[in-house]
Amino acid sequence: MKNLNQTALVAVTIAAGLMVGASATSATAAAGQCGRASWYALHSRTASGERMNPSALTAAHRTLPFGTKLRVTNQNNGRSVIVRINDRGPFIRGRVLDLSKGAAGQLGFIGSGHTSVCMARV
Repeated sequence: MKNLNQTALVAVTIAAGLMVGASATSATAAAGQCGRASWYALHSRTASGERMNPSALTAAHRTLPFGTKLRVTNQNNGRSVIVRINDRGPFIRGRVLDLSKGAAGQLGFIGSGHTSVCMARV
C-alpha cells in the first residue's frame, strides 16, 4: 500500500509539473505572436482593478499576466511602443491585442482603428 501511495504522489507531482510547463509555454507563445490589434478608450475600471487611462501606454490581452510588458510593433509602418498589460481582451475574433488610445496614437493607427502588429515580451 505504501508503494501505491508513493506512486500516486509521484504521478500527481509529474502531472502538476507538466501543467505548469504547459501554461508557461502558452504564455511565452502569446508574448511572441503577431496578429491584428485594435484600440479602445473607456473611462471605466480594467480587469486588473485600475481605472482605464486612455492616454497611458497599456493594453488588454486574453492570457498574459497583468503587469507584463510588451514591445508592440506596427507591421505597416515599423513604429513600436512598450505597453503594460492591465486588462483582458480583445473580445473580437481574430484580434490578439487591444491597445489604449495613447499606444495606438504612438503606433499611428488611430484613424484606421486596427492594424497588424507583432509583440514580444520585454
